[in-house]
Amino acid sequence: MEEYLDIFRKNFLFSGLSDEEISRMLVCTDAREKSYASGEYVLRRGDTVSEISILAEGRLHIQREDYWGNRSIVSDVRIGEVFGESYALPESGVLMNDVVAAENSIVISLDCHRLLSPCSSSCPFHSRAIMNLISILAGKNRMLVRKIGHLSERTTREKLISYLSDEALRQKSGSIDIPFSRQQLADYLAVDRSAMSKELGKMRDERLLETHKNHFELFSVFQEFS
Repeated sequence: MEEYLDIFRKNFLFSGLSDEEISRMLVCTDAREKSYASGEYVLRRGDTVSEISILAEGRLHIQREDYWGNRSIVSDVRIGEVFGESYALPESGVLMNDVVAAENSIVISLDCHRLLSPCSSSCPFHSRAIMNLISILAGKNRMLVRKIGHLSERTTREKLISYLSDEALRQKSGSIDIPFSRQQLADYLAVDRSAMSKELGKMRDERLLETHKNHFELFSVFQEFS
């Protein structure tokens, strides 16, 4: 897994660890690599998991479907990000959502029990990694609060403006790429795709933005990020 060392260095779970400690941690937690084809399920709702996973290549969607097959995208997972940690902790229960590969992906999974339990070698990185994990969980909570903020807006336009504004702040630019197709964005914001496309057309005519596929150029009220 040395080819992913640069990704591990940038992952907050390994923050403060040297390359040697990262390598030791991967061995200590029985790290395993697995590939998934686009559209393949990485994890399914109702599963019980005991591993913390890191996306090494590709892109994943955390999503759920109701009894009638209506899909809602809860969030996306980008390269280098951790997922599954909330359900890998003791007494966390079963998964409430599916994790699906949005494109061909590679996932590295670490045994959560081995991470949380001091090993016979008394590896010094365990306590640091546990503190990093707590910080990751806090960050995920903030992310969910942001999404609730988007969904709490009343109209499709207000939801779009809330989401695009948040992405502009996160990317520190008015020229942004989002990790969703049109249908996926509609699923994420819980709006009708046709209504959303119509609203984007109106916003384009009003010179608020230009868009091509998943790329957006934000104007006017977004100029402070340009």
